[in-house]
Amino acid sequence: MLPPGCSRIWNFGTKLQAAASPIGSALAIVLMLMVFAGPPAQAQVFTTLHTFTGGGDGAAPYAGLSMDRAGRLYGTASSGGRPSCDYCGTVFKMEHNGSSWLLVPLYEFSGPDGATPQARVIIGPNGNLYGTTTYGGSAGKGVVFRLQPPATACKTALCPWRETVLYSFAGGSDGAYPTFGDLTFDRQGNIYGTTPDGGSSSCAGVGCGVVYELSPSSGGWTEKILYAFQGGQDGEAPVAGVVFDNAGNMYGTTVAGGAYQGGAVYELTPSGSGWTESIIYSFTGQSDGYAPYGGLIFDGAGNLYGTTFTGATAVYELSPSSGGWTFNVLHAFGAYEGSVATLTFDAAGNLYGTLTIASQEPAEVFRLTPSGGQWTVTGFAGEIGTYPLGNVVLDASGNLYTTAAGNPGYVFEVTP
Repeated sequence: MLPPGCSRIWNFGTKLQAAASPIGSALAIVLMLMVFAGPPAQAQVFTTLHTFTGGGDGAAPYAGLSMDRAGRLYGTASSGGRPSCDYCGTVFKMEHNGSSWLLVPLYEFSGPDGATPQARVIIGPNGNLYGTTTYGGSAGKGVVFRLQPPATACKTALCPWRETVLYSFAGGSDGAYPTFGDLTFDRQGNIYGTTPDGGSSSCAGVGCGVVYELSPSSGGWTEKILYAFQGGQDGEAPVAGVVFDNAGNMYGTTVAGGAYQGGAVYELTPSGSGWTESIIYSFTGQSDGYAPYGGLIFDGAGNLYGTTFTGATAVYELSPSSGGWTFNVLHAFGAYEGSVATLTFDAAGNLYGTLTIASQEPAEVFRLTPSGGQWTVTGFAGEIGTYPLGNVVLDASGNLYTTAAGNPGYVFEVTP
């Protein structure tokens, strides 16, 4: 059975086609480009830690992973789980079992409590897990949820965590269908996120998307819309989450809209009782690529880094300069190579990411190393048909971990 709202899977793809370019839905493009992409080189450094079955462990893990201080990995699978709800999905934990890894299902969604998690779970300041589902909830438009470990010690190998729906989207001005975007906490414990649909404006028949805040209130959570996109030069369809700078400003990306309708990087600045939006970069679809599905990260100097999904797919940097921002392409991949993942820094300042499609560059995980003002790319080849969509996390030894959505889906370790 499909979760509520599954008749609108990737509904905002139609909007993107009309508003920006023939992007279509992310999933449809991935499948299309797979036909043209040449097979990557044989695996050399990839180790499969888990192959999903589509049962209680789930299937199709679109999102990447989060790691706790003990080195345990947490993730989501967008389908599988309960036999009565094939597309409801799961949340899982990966932990060491001797010299190998063991996947432990933490929660199976059922529909009213959420369905189809396409973003990773974030470890909150209290050690609980927080995330979103694209569908399910009271209106079928997705939820924000919290998972808490059992109150007493678990006496069996399978011990489900307790889920609480913090907010169920109604699909109107409050937003709808949260997808790949990470949730973000501030120091007061408020939660920030985005939805690519919903809002106060219409873009090609659906909402243009919103940035929202959830605040603890009287034992529950209250949603506040910080910005509703209009679908023009201010951007459209914020798929990725937001990040804060040290001054409390927020930054994110939109897949469409902007000055050239190829997507944009935006800034939200606190202003009185509200927030003021400004566009710091609009993608042209030329050498800078377009459709930035991935989110942004900061380095210690206040520079922003991100990726574009298609066109001349690029890893880019935005640097503060004279009250504005300077855009710089760090590496351009081939025309049929794309990334929807948010980048990751290691302690040495190297950048890591995943290529959804690998054709000219036979790599599915890449590293960019700075040297003399330039960046050198190193690719780590995976297995044919894996198609990673999520972020990369690193352990203390420098090993990389990510997921891949290829049928039925995998969790990988990469040892550079």
